[in-house]
Amino acid sequence: MIESIKNIKSVDVVRRITFGQADAVVFRSRAIMAFTAANAIASTMRHVATVKPTFRMIFAAAPSQSEVLDALTAIPNLPWDQVIAFHMDDYLGLPAAAPQRFANWLEGHLFSKVPLAEVHRIPASGVPDEICRAYADKLAEEPIDIICLGIGVNGHIAFNDPPVADFDDPLSVKVVELDEICRQQQVDDACFESIKLVPAMAVTLTIPQLLAANALFCTVPGAQKRAAVKATIAGPISTDCPASILRTHKNCTLFLDAEADPNV
Repeated sequence: MIESIKNIKSVDVVRRITFGQADAVVFRSRAIMAFTAANAIASTMRHVATVKPTFRMIFAAAPSQSEVLDALTAIPNLPWDQVIAFHMDDYLGLPAAAPQRFANWLEGHLFSKVPLAEVHRIPASGVPDEICRAYADKLAEEPIDIICLGIGVNGHIAFNDPPVADFDDPLSVKVVELDEICRQQQVDDACFESIKLVPAMAVTLTIPQLLAANALFCTVPGAQKRAAVKATIAGPISTDCPASILRTHKNCTLFLDAEADPNV
């Protein structure tokens, strides 16, 4: 269990769940979930900053991550000037300035708010395979210390949807075709007006790349994620629910609100 969540006030917690090597905590509200996740991330950032001159973080971009990023960027005196930042996926085929691009979403919710040492964005244009190779090379320069992620309604982590997820993927970054459930989620999240406007292809970090990080903070609010959370925690480890592989990570915590509680 991530050390900083051991002393969470019991009044704020609905239940704690251990699944495999990972842990989940269900909170009374989305606001408490986000606040607690942000403070757990902050605690780990402070610790890593004491032992490394710079450290590397990867961030998910999605409405489900808004509150935790808002809370995290509001915490004073965090060592952002030591953080080398990456993001975990992005669309292919959208204009560079499109607000739906994850690099642009993170610019508004994180990158522009804090004094990061470096920011590495997945490029909006170029040959897709070359984009993947260049981003993989950048990621491989040093270990990843912290990842802030979520889980999709189909159980994806990053854009590793069930049809393309590979627990033994030889690549660290690849081009994928998004499945229909994933694309519909983008509409349901009010990111696009219709599924026809959602790009069919994207660049994503692979599952082995995500699992190689030292600490995973996975924030998953909302009733629409409940089935995916239940499969993650209680189902078989299978690419039918890619997030189920999180139970094999020794330093992963799921932060859930009451609506995402798999026991409801």
